[in-house]
Parts: sequence; C-alpha cells; structure tokens
Amino acid sequence: MKSYSIQEINEILKGVIVGKISQKITAPEQLEVANESEISFIGNKKYEKYWSTSKAAVAVVNEDISIEPGENRAFIKVKNADLAMSQVLALFAPPAPIFTIDIHPTAVIDDSAIICNGVRIGAGCYIGPKVVIGDNTTLYPNVTILDECTLGKNTVIWSGAVIRERCHIGNDCIIHPNATIGADGFGFRPDPERGLVKIPQIGNVIIGNGVEIGANTCVDRGKFSSTILGDGCKIDNLVQIGHNSKLGKFCIMAGNSGLAGSVTLGNGVIIGGSASIKDHTTIGDGAIVGAGSGVTGDIPAGKTMLGYPAVEARDALKQWAILKRMVADSKK
Repeated sequence: MKSYSIQEINEILKGVIVGKISQKITAPEQLEVANESEISFIGNKKYEKYWSTSKAAVAVVNEDISIEPGENRAFIKVKNADLAMSQVLALFAPPAPIFTIDIHPTAVIDDSAIICNGVRIGAGCYIGPKVVIGDNTTLYPNVTILDECTLGKNTVIWSGAVIRERCHIGNDCIIHPNATIGADGFGFRPDPERGLVKIPQIGNVIIGNGVEIGANTCVDRGKFSSTILGDGCKIDNLVQIGHNSKLGKFCIMAGNSGLAGSVTLGNGVIIGGSASIKDHTTIGDGAIVGAGSGVTGDIPAGKTMLGYPAVEARDALKQWAILKRMVADSKK
C-alpha cells in the first residue's frame, strides 16, 4: 500500500500547509466517506460545510477557504484544488495492467506492419497490413487495427477497440474499451427500385495528439476526405461523432452527446451530456451547449446555448420561468 506524509504530498503540490498531522496518508477519498488516514478535497466553498463531519485527516483546498482545519487535521492550500486533485490521484494511482511479454504470441501481426521500439501488444490483437505503430504505444488484449492505419508515440488503446482501415491517431492518445474509430458514416439515399441505397464512405478519421476517447464511443469515417479531431479533445463514453465532422483543439463532448454529419466545432467548444447537434452546423470557438440541448443552427463564438431547440441560455431560463408561472396560474 502506498503512503505519504503530508510534507511529501506537498512537495508535489507546492502549496501551503495549515495545521498539523503526524500520520501517513494512505489514499484519496471524497469528504463524506474519508477516514482518518485519507486525504480529500474542497474545490468549492459550498462543500466547506462537510468538513466538520468528515473524518479526513487532510484536505486540499483553494487559497480562499473560509474555515480552519481544526485540531490534529490539516489543509494544503493551493491556487486550484481541482487541478491539485489530479496530481494527488496520480500519486496514489495503482499500476497499469502488467505485460509479462511485450508482444503476446497470440497476437496476429501482418508482416508488412511496422512496430516501433517499446510497443506492447496484448493477447488476441490483430494488426493489419501496412500499419505503423509508434514508439512506446500499448495495445491491450483484443484490439483490432486494420490496414494502413498509423498510431503515434505513447498512445494507449484499450481492449475491444477497433481502428478501421486508413485511420490515423496521434501521439499521447487514449482510446478506451470498445470504442470504434472509422466505422462507415450513416449514408443512405432512397431509390424507387432498390430501396435505401448505401453511399460508400471512402474517407477516414484523423485524430490529433493528446486526444482521449471514451468507452463505446464511435467516430465515423468521412464520406470523402476526413473526420477530424484536433489536438487535446476529450470525448466521453457513448458519444457519436458523425462523418466529416471537424473538431478544433481542446473540445469536450460529454456522455451520450452526438454530432450529425459535417458538423464543425471551433477550438474549446463544450458539448454537454445528451446534447444533439444538427448536420452541417458550425459552433464557434469557446461556445457551450448545455446538457440535453438540441442545436439546429450555427452558434457564434463564446455563446452559451440551452434548451430544445437551443437558444441563448438566459433566454431559455426566461422561457422556462414564464412557462412555470403559466402552469402555476392555470392550477389556481
């Protein structure tokens, strides 16, 4: 079991210790369930009220906290408790699954594939013709990488993920279990004689550096050219990204949200959970789409949208307030 003194933890956080404890810290935990040997976090003033009933020995807190730690307890004051929390969690993180052999003998690797230095490939993986896998990339068991794909350096592909032909993934990416990169886009056209005719999807997917894609998420290949995810994008579980969509840098999409085909997101766009974006829509830099919203038209940069159909958030809240009053009046 890992354990650290408060001083050892603060060497990483570079904060200010307030209060005093002597015991070692054995784990991070949320305030409500932490015990006397654990460290917790207060990232918002509304959670200060839980400190008095928490058993946590230490809390990482923002510099503007308005309470004291109390006897035999301590705070580590930092500029941003949420960011510091990530450092503490990394400190206590258990090791990744163990590879007893770098390339498992049950992996099927085409002779034309290029496997660079330090690559680890788990049991049951398939690596197709002309695939290139960069240095120190890890494929956990039962990953499929089809023909002519490229994977950059230090990328991790978890079990069950499928990377279809001619797709390209950058450096330092994480693809979580059962994600599918490069499935056919949803393209059909009605024909009086043949019914729904499938439109060939002959493009690919290009994923930049530092991208993370959640479990069971699907990124469809382009009908022509590419579906593109820019550097630093973070995509949650169960997200759908339609064919020929283009995401700028550092976009966030929360779970169950979806982009129809040919959507363009600028840099730093945030899409809330279960939000839906209509095809051929453009959302400008830094815009936010609230959870459950339905976007049917372009959104200028920096706007916050809410509702179905989505309107500016303050207008949506006014509409809801008026509707609530109307319903209340009708019951009188």
